[in-house]
Amino acid sequence: MFFDPISLSLIAAGAASLLAGVAKTLLNRTAKEGAGGQARVGGDIVGGDKHVHEAPAPAIAPLHQLPPPPADFTGRATELAELRAAIEKGGIHISGLQGQGGVGKTALALKLAAELAPSFPDAQIYLDLKGVSEKPLTATEAISHVLRTFHPEAKLPEKEEDVRALYLSVLHNRRALLLMDNARDAAQVRPLIPPEGCALLVTSRQHFALPGLQVKDLETLPPPDAMDLLLRVAPRINGEAEVIAELCGYLPQALRLAASAIAARPDLAPTEYAKHLADEKKRLKLLAGDDESVETSITLSYNLLGAEMQRRWRMLAVFPDTFDAPAATAVWGIEAEATQDMLSHLLQYSMLQWNDTTGRYSLHDLMRDFGRRRLTADESDAAARRHATHYGAILSAADEMYLKGGDSIMRGLALFDLEWGNVQAGQAWAAAQSSKDQEAAKLSSGLPDWGAYSLSLRRHPREQIRWREAALAAARQLGDRAAEGRHIGNLGLALAALGDYRGANECYELHLAIAHDIGDRRSEGNALGNLGIAFRNLGDYRRAIEYLERSLTIDREIGDRRGEGQDLGSLGSAYDALGDARRAIEYHESALAIARDIGDRRGEGDSLGNLGNALYSIGDLSRSTEYYEKALAIDREIGDKRGEGADLWNMSLVLDKLGERKRAMEYAEAALKIREEIEDPNAAKVREQLDIWRNS
Repeated sequence: MFFDPISLSLIAAGAASLLAGVAKTLLNRTAKEGAGGQARVGGDIVGGDKHVHEAPAPAIAPLHQLPPPPADFTGRATELAELRAAIEKGGIHISGLQGQGGVGKTALALKLAAELAPSFPDAQIYLDLKGVSEKPLTATEAISHVLRTFHPEAKLPEKEEDVRALYLSVLHNRRALLLMDNARDAAQVRPLIPPEGCALLVTSRQHFALPGLQVKDLETLPPPDAMDLLLRVAPRINGEAEVIAELCGYLPQALRLAASAIAARPDLAPTEYAKHLADEKKRLKLLAGDDESVETSITLSYNLLGAEMQRRWRMLAVFPDTFDAPAATAVWGIEAEATQDMLSHLLQYSMLQWNDTTGRYSLHDLMRDFGRRRLTADESDAAARRHATHYGAILSAADEMYLKGGDSIMRGLALFDLEWGNVQAGQAWAAAQSSKDQEAAKLSSGLPDWGAYSLSLRRHPREQIRWREAALAAARQLGDRAAEGRHIGNLGLALAALGDYRGANECYELHLAIAHDIGDRRSEGNALGNLGIAFRNLGDYRRAIEYLERSLTIDREIGDRRGEGQDLGSLGSAYDALGDARRAIEYHESALAIARDIGDRRGEGDSLGNLGNALYSIGDLSRSTEYYEKALAIDREIGDKRGEGADLWNMSLVLDKLGERKRAMEYAEAALKIREEIEDPNAAKVREQLDIWRNS
């Protein structure tokens, strides 16, 4: 980078004369001693027409000031390689390490400086610019430190431009490395840019840009490096390293403090320490040493914000996961344009993290703990209420995409997966507040309905039961009979998924009674269909068919194509169980046509699997395998674990019939793993068959 130094002709006459004399003296000394010498100057520098008095030379100034990097420095190989490569290009080099407090900016800068020191033999100068204190060093004070490093007893000009000109003269033709730690902003750093041949390393919590500044935004350590750091400090952490590293948010400062606490207390079991660290109310207090703490580090950055910005930042602690700008807008209750400005400001001060790939923001876990502890009751309630409302709408949007079918299914499920952490937090708040808050009760009741399809595919039945039980209590509190019936019916579905068919039947009967009572035909059709499936699972196929035909009549009457397809598929399975495979195939083919017509990929996968079952019943193993493979591809695409487990199990039975026992066992073992994971009651059947095959 080319830098245009301040012209001496602009300096007042007296000061210019003085500066020229000083620069000449210093440069003469530099010329005599060579680039690697330690220049010394005697006498006092004074203003006006005074001349320079010679005096005895002072002691040699300390030109090699770098503190050593931490002895336990770990990782950062990629960052070090990038920074070294940039500096080796030569010219004026300015590197900026930016990031939140405790992320290891200074440690990395010291490690880099130690490696670069041989390339800068004239001087390695270190200075803390005190950027997060109430009184950061001025640029003049920083420059003066550098000048006094070379000339300890020199009296320097008062004006910044005069000192700056002298700074450039002293560093001219030198190979000096300047490490300016903890910078406040660009204005503080800009006058410190050295002449060609020198290198300037800057660390800062604030993000800023300067001409020629190569910025490296420092993130937390990767998990393997974080665990390695813990074990280097306290080897006896052993098996708890992964847990403690995660609880420390992979923040180097927190990792060192945690490991040091364990190393210093031989009677403190790592498991016990990890248990206390898991309590977010205690975590920040635990991560403290004799002269530093994570909380103090965060406080320094927090204090740089104005009161209003501090309030806005605290409210972001409501997010347990990453979030986007519209979500922040909702939580703050302001205009989108103002939100973007505020988020950018918080990023500038390293109070937020930004992922350029995903386009999403986040708070470090320990910063979130800090923010939550400082939220007022009113701020906490407002943030949580708006957060839950916003993510209720997001959940609804995900299911709306799913119901559009086709490619929209995967977009809807992707949105659900992306926002699940926030959706889950919103539901937890609504459920906890619903008994004393009407708005929260409406949210608690509505959420599982708004995300019914995504939840059924993505979440374990036991989690669905928790949601539905909370929703049922809220619906009863609100006196909403229709919602009460829906929640009871869906509780039945979750119970059936766990194998409790009789409990499911009771739920379906109650749902049906409520639907009759309020005249809700759609709910009546759903309840009848679910009762039909339940009786089929209990082996009462004739009664199952009776209920399913009644459900089919209602769904056709109200034009519910998705429900109609499900009824046809269930009827096909009932007839297959009765031994009427030909009729079953007709029903399944009709269900498949509807599923494809409305873009219902889950229904399509179910129909293909059911057709495979019917073809297996008549001994057409080749076509049966073809349908199972198609069903398996769809179920894996949409993440239907229950369907995938069924497909794998059915494939194993076909393969065994074809004489491929080894492959059959591989498929069955994969099916067993999935069924055990989701607590599918059919897991026992797979396990028993595997035992038979192994012992035969």
